[in-house]
Amino acid sequence: MGFRAVRLHRTVVAMDLPPLAFRGELLEAGWTSGEVQRMRQAGALSPVRRGSYVNPADGRPDTPEAQHLLLVRATLPHLSPGWVLSHASAAVVLGLPVWGQDLSRVHVTRDGSGGGRLTRGVHRHVSPLGEDETTVVDGMRVTKPGRTVNDVARTVPFEQAVVVADAALAMLPIDRPSLLAAQARTGLWRGAPQALRAIRFADGGARSPGESRSRVAMHHAGLPAPLLQYEILTPDGRFVGCVDFAWPHLRTVGEFDGKIKYGRLVEPGQSAGDVLFAEKVREDAIRACDWRMVRWIWRDIDAFDPVAARLRHFLSVG
Repeated sequence: MGFRAVRLHRTVVAMDLPPLAFRGELLEAGWTSGEVQRMRQAGALSPVRRGSYVNPADGRPDTPEAQHLLLVRATLPHLSPGWVLSHASAAVVLGLPVWGQDLSRVHVTRDGSGGGRLTRGVHRHVSPLGEDETTVVDGMRVTKPGRTVNDVARTVPFEQAVVVADAALAMLPIDRPSLLAAQARTGLWRGAPQALRAIRFADGGARSPGESRSRVAMHHAGLPAPLLQYEILTPDGRFVGCVDFAWPHLRTVGEFDGKIKYGRLVEPGQSAGDVLFAEKVREDAIRACDWRMVRWIWRDIDAFDPVAARLRHFLSVG
């Protein structure tokens, strides 16, 4: 296996560990239980869960989804055969954002009946699960997108469900009819009606959790549904910009401004200030085309009334 270590003053320090090391593999490679324990005590091994470790020098993942994926990989070898990654865990493996969900446990499902159980670090679900509802991603067996979205939407609040359903339509090769077909298979399962509501509301035009949450906030505020990713043109047809939300007949646009959004727009040689200046020029160009604009940021979504009031005012004046 090629693990190396050095011993300093009776302390064993890990060297050349793989990104994820398992206690059984370390013992098979010739390490002793005492050495593994001393590495943990010295901080040379950092536990992800019992029996699974990483080298702290490699750094920890910096997003909740990446941290959960590490937990998933650390947990799988400890599970008996037959379990399939599902719910939020399957969503993470499929590359979907899971804003607002509890990621402290790995979710798995196996075919059967009788519910499931919670143990430390693992939520085991037991429900009907066909072979055609599973696939393999990066060596891990997971529920397919349609089943994954429905499992999530059945078990989390509407806002969190919409984030996942929007992302699935935007990022994965799946459409609404396929999500609805997967939902129909759940029949009278607990949460099936709420999953249907989220899927009907979903729109792949939302390109981030912030945009999905904004859609939910606008819906709760009673605002008319906007068009998503709408292209603004000059009177002579020249492209000005693409906006997150638009009410074209009322000449009003809405923009959600998340830090990640700007980070993704930074090109080599640019600074965040350059991007902000370019965004200001873009906004001025849109306003020059006789469009009104309302902007909001992450914290505004949790207290959306002031934003809704500004939008409602612009929409009312037409």
